[in-house]
Amino acid sequence: MAGLIRRGDIDEVRSRINIADVVGDFVTLKSAGVGSMKGLCPFHDERSPSFHVRPQVGYYHCFGCGEGGDVFTFLQKMDHVTFSEAVERLAAKIGFQLHYEDGGAAADQGNRARLLAANEAAREYFAEQLVAPGADAGRAFLGERGFDASVAAHFGVGYAPQGWDNLGKHLKGRGFTEAELTAAGLLSAGDRGTYDRFRGRLIWPIRDQTGQTVGFGARRLFDDDKGPKYLNTPETVVYHKAQVLYGLDLAKRDIARSRQVVVVEGYTDVMACHLAGVTTAVATCGTSFGVDHIKIMRRVLSDDSAGLGEVIFTFDPDAAGQKAALRAFSEEQRFAAQTYVAVGTDGLDPCDLRLAKGDDAVRRLVKGKKPMFEFVIRQKLSAYNLETVEGRVAALRDAAPIVADIRDPSLRPGYTRQLAGMLGMDLDEVQRAVARGGTRAAGTPDERRSSRPDAQSGAGASGDQGATRPSGSRDGSGPAPQDGPPAAAPRQSVSITQLPGTTAVRTERDALMAMLQSPTVVGRDLLERASGCGFSHPALAAVRDSIGRNIESFDRADWVSTVQADVPEEYRSLVEQLAVAPIPERPERAPEIYLRSITVSLIERHLRRRKEELQGRLQRTDAVAEPVAYREIAVQLVQVEADRRALRAE
Repeated sequence: MAGLIRRGDIDEVRSRINIADVVGDFVTLKSAGVGSMKGLCPFHDERSPSFHVRPQVGYYHCFGCGEGGDVFTFLQKMDHVTFSEAVERLAAKIGFQLHYEDGGAAADQGNRARLLAANEAAREYFAEQLVAPGADAGRAFLGERGFDASVAAHFGVGYAPQGWDNLGKHLKGRGFTEAELTAAGLLSAGDRGTYDRFRGRLIWPIRDQTGQTVGFGARRLFDDDKGPKYLNTPETVVYHKAQVLYGLDLAKRDIARSRQVVVVEGYTDVMACHLAGVTTAVATCGTSFGVDHIKIMRRVLSDDSAGLGEVIFTFDPDAAGQKAALRAFSEEQRFAAQTYVAVGTDGLDPCDLRLAKGDDAVRRLVKGKKPMFEFVIRQKLSAYNLETVEGRVAALRDAAPIVADIRDPSLRPGYTRQLAGMLGMDLDEVQRAVARGGTRAAGTPDERRSSRPDAQSGAGASGDQGATRPSGSRDGSGPAPQDGPPAAAPRQSVSITQLPGTTAVRTERDALMAMLQSPTVVGRDLLERASGCGFSHPALAAVRDSIGRNIESFDRADWVSTVQADVPEEYRSLVEQLAVAPIPERPERAPEIYLRSITVSLIERHLRRRKEELQGRLQRTDAVAEPVAYREIAVQLVQVEADRRALRAE
């Protein structure tokens, strides 16, 4: 096995990769001021974006939960890979050849990378088989649903031939081991040894947000196949069915642009919607719609507290579809976006609807959406005999809490009147029932508070989480060496949100932000002078000292990580936050002017304090009794004043 990746190569990959492009595969980012971008945090639920990315600095930080780091850290946490694997993946993305300490030119990519490679090789094999002579049944299935060869190619649809181990033999010939293929869920173990999991089936590749094939969905084609109608990849290192949405890799950009996502029930429904122009359609993969799906969708939607987005569920009108709708409704409050239900009046799903009535019918289905609350209320009422007093009272008890839990208070009166009309009951009686409602919730009150999308971690928690990843680590094994002895005992991390709101501390904070985020704009001269200024806050002073000690690295790509690795453990998260926090925007002037001016303000404040201190000493010194000391102080005063004039002239 090759040794550690050379530090120079790591720095080179870091400098060539735009962290916003990598994060953007998972989170919809928007401008947040000068050089800053923000979106909904991928590590915790929130309504208001507190996740910030600084492309120029190469860092991200969430001011809600405290998670942060560089582009390598982000991949480690999102894709559960090692530090080396993250570097190797990004190097491969830009076509950069890594070198290792033992002289090797390549290293084993790790188990996860091998499984992804096996899946990709299987995807290619299945796609090739769909156009082979033995795939008539697969092509017929697609053709009967209005999908031709070009559509199959666009969605990557393939075919698993009948037989025992066709795929296994092919992939072993490509260098994959039986253990790897089994771990990827491509082979299954039986009494006669391993065999292809997918045989005689139409295959859909299931891809993550970045387009990597993580698993497959397979549809039964032959009557002698006694397996389930749909068979998916089992849970693997890379495939977790509750955390993927079919079609998201194709739909994510249109979802982010239109602030709309359409949730359908199957692979062919996704295909039909996209072909009909509803390019925001996605589907779950062999599992019910759940909390993890919501987290993914909210990040892509940029589903913040404004609630401008739309989530549209399409369900079959049968009992199973109604049950699925109620399950989705149970999690509806996790969205800030408005939720809707679209159900065809003729009972056709999007695929069948397109086949029977064309693309426009699919578009009308989505356009004719109904608010989720209205749909669920009607579903609740349909279970009761509203011709009887008892039935109406029972229906009211069941439906009133739904109206009471509508997030937008301006909508409740209208739904209350609508419910009264549906039941044929007195409005006052229904209003009282709604006032007593509000019982729909998930979990205990504590669980509800912790799961609210806009829940913010406390300051202490933010600091603790932010400090779990020392950015100075080069090989993922631990923090980089630090100057000075280690702390006797771990201390609580300091968060930028804990800093006092005084003018002095704000000046120190903002100047450090400028020095960390744009050191070459500030310039070495101002950096050196600022690092010698007095600070009122000890944590900020520790960051200042690290900048001074590492001034030689101010123009390097790893400037922030160098400063971060040099401060005590409890201040590392603070460095990260200072490197990512939005710079105050000044529309009336160029950002470069502000970056230098805030640093100059810090130095000027220091010189002003120095002048006041020297003036006090001069007054306390007797010019006759201590002439030498008096002259020295006077010379220093002249120099400070000269420095102030020179600073103002810059």
